[in-house]
Amino acid sequence: MEKIWNKCCQLIEKKVGESTYNLWFKSIKVYSIEEDKAVLIIPNRFYLEWIDNNYPGIIGKSLNEITQRDIQVIFELEKELNLKQLNNNMQNPKIQPQKVMDRPSFLGPRYTFDQFVIGPSNQFAHAAARVVSESPGKVYNPLFIYGDVGLGKTHLVSAIGNRIIETKPNLSIIFVQSEQFTNEVVTAIRHEKMSEFKAKYRNIDVLMIDDVQFIANKTQTQEEFFHTFNALYEMQKQIVISSDRPPKEIGTITDRLKSRFTMGLIADIQPPSEELKVAILHKKAAIENIKLPDDVAFYLASRIRSNIRELEGCLIKLAAHSTLIGSPINLDMSKQVLKDVFYDDDKPITIDFIQKKVCEVFGVKMLDIKAKKRTKELTVPRQVAMFLSKRLTDCSLSDIGKAFGGKDHATVIYACKKVEARAEEDESFNRIVEQLSDKIKY
Repeated sequence: MEKIWNKCCQLIEKKVGESTYNLWFKSIKVYSIEEDKAVLIIPNRFYLEWIDNNYPGIIGKSLNEITQRDIQVIFELEKELNLKQLNNNMQNPKIQPQKVMDRPSFLGPRYTFDQFVIGPSNQFAHAAARVVSESPGKVYNPLFIYGDVGLGKTHLVSAIGNRIIETKPNLSIIFVQSEQFTNEVVTAIRHEKMSEFKAKYRNIDVLMIDDVQFIANKTQTQEEFFHTFNALYEMQKQIVISSDRPPKEIGTITDRLKSRFTMGLIADIQPPSEELKVAILHKKAAIENIKLPDDVAFYLASRIRSNIRELEGCLIKLAAHSTLIGSPINLDMSKQVLKDVFYDDDKPITIDFIQKKVCEVFGVKMLDIKAKKRTKELTVPRQVAMFLSKRLTDCSLSDIGKAFGGKDHATVIYACKKVEARAEEDESFNRIVEQLSDKIKY
């Protein structure tokens, strides 16, 4: 068990970088790892929230890579454990810790309607979601919710599932990321288990699929989703879909799927106003028992333009810092703690700053990205950094090349073309590049 966890930790550190790993992941302890389940002990809910916001699923994916098994990750909060009882539990496998997360995959229990802050930008989508949760399969079927990254789509979709679980526990629900759905299709085809796949997805009461835009360019996945959609729809089973864009703007997806997406209700979520962002911060702070001064709330709201996930992530980082050093949150402390998150608007964006942000996301070192190494682990982040340097600065191609260890302008042009081509074909890659661009700009 310890050997598996140590390998998992090494893989996570490689993915997120040493500093991020030491701050947020190193303190996580393993309680047990079984055939299909891993129970981990996490210091407090701040860590859980930050990891969930910034690296969702990274622990489960890393465990799956190490063990070659599909392992469900369950977190136990350390402060809720009696250490003596924990030691006894280790000797007595019949005693199991209480689960912090015991819902369908990706359906976080903290995503509820009560915790969703309503404003003009999301009021319509929220109202539609509430109606669907009360009468699944009866109205607004399918419900298609779209909006930019971090605006609350996953929260609303999850809230529907959580409400149905609470009020209609006899109904069967599947909440799945589109990437996971694709992986299951591939696995079923490879191992000749399509009958099991169809039985899983076509005999349920509610199907919720998140980020459906990622099935673009995946022909077999679209085919299976189309037939699954039809089977559920004919039986009046509820279908809820989320995307970062409306159906007509999802590229390389079949027309028949687009038509299915528009059969019910389409609801969009717009970027929040500053007042709504402040309300969200205070709501989150109240839930987590964080003392958040008004000036800090307005400071955060003014610096994060639209992404609610990043907004909450900043609050969690401040709360964790406050807990660790035993100091209350104030404006000066917030500016100091978040100085690497917020860039000074009065200063121009530099290539060095872009390189730093790219290295943080890809988990590589600044020295390596400027070196002549051409490994896949370095080539992609180097090309992305060159692409963003060209997009976000006024530097010449030659100056950009020099900043990357003396590369010539032709290398920069080639890197930019490679990134543009891959972004058009690979939706996941495109999202990474755009999120990076937003982080650098804002």
